[in-house]
Amino acid sequence: MLSCLLRCAPVLSVAWFVAAPAWGQAGSAQPPDFREAVQAATKLPRIRSLLVSRRGDLILERYFHGARATTHANVKSVSKSVISALTGIAIARGLLRGVDAPIAPYFPELARPNVDPRKRKITIEDLLTMRSGLQSTSGPYYGAWVRSPNWVRYVLERPLIAAPGERVEYSTGNTHLLSAILTKVTGKSTWAFAQEALGKPLGITLAQWTRDPQGIYFGGNEMSMTPRQMIRFGELYANRGVAGGKQVVPASWIDASFIPRGRSSISEQLYGYGWWIGMMADTPVYFAWGSGGQYIFVIPSLDLVVATTSTVGGGDGYHRQHQAVYDLVERFIVQPVAFSLRAGNF
Repeated sequence: MLSCLLRCAPVLSVAWFVAAPAWGQAGSAQPPDFREAVQAATKLPRIRSLLVSRRGDLILERYFHGARATTHANVKSVSKSVISALTGIAIARGLLRGVDAPIAPYFPELARPNVDPRKRKITIEDLLTMRSGLQSTSGPYYGAWVRSPNWVRYVLERPLIAAPGERVEYSTGNTHLLSAILTKVTGKSTWAFAQEALGKPLGITLAQWTRDPQGIYFGGNEMSMTPRQMIRFGELYANRGVAGGKQVVPASWIDASFIPRGRSSISEQLYGYGWWIGMMADTPVYFAWGSGGQYIFVIPSLDLVVATTSTVGGGDGYHRQHQAVYDLVERFIVQPVAFSLRAGNF
């Protein structure tokens, strides 16, 4: 697909570079300039941004099809990685007992005699890792869920299709339960907590996003961020939770988030605490992944953070976009940087 993309005519876009010219080739004394990455990206009609940061410095910032640095994107399930960070902060502050804590005390309805008693064994970790065992609210069930009058109740009433902790069953309902729990233990909305615990130390203002009928902010979907905000969040994880000289998220939480806890039967990717785990160019990568091509890639061994956004919505190419963007990042960003580092040019 990408080789075909490179043969097509370019699309006009807005660009901003901080990169050295002509690098990544054998014998080059300079690091890569990502020209091929940009050329390939211009052939993707849905892509809106491509940003690369190394050691906290933006070395590539490119926007496409009318997007700007100030353009907010619906980052879709990238939101799950933000909810995970907030959960780690809540645990560090003593607002939650830990990942092994059962969720039943936060939902009295689980104590009713007609409820499957196994549901009372679901833990915070089970929600973080998509191993609650509850039937998914994503995919074909998503529409009925978000049209329901009570999203939390809908999730809790889903039947168990596996024992809690047994296997990954991807479901945004799991992270919405986390948002409901965070709302209870912090005494403030998930958005207000996110702004205080993440936005302020990162120097960003998070936009408010979708809420359920009870006013709980959507946990794990529909967050709105600019690409630069996505980079800032990725850099927080690349720096093991430190921003502005302060420990914003515990380093131990970052480490735990990047440990595989199971594999999705749909994507076949490994999953940790709200982060996907994979390999690019024989290099471990950790990524927040939203439908349609929203990504934050954290590649610690290369000191890289990459963020991409794309148009959200149906239509031709929507479901192929995420793979095209993933392949682009691997082939034209991660591989050249890995090569350049091995050659001592970066």
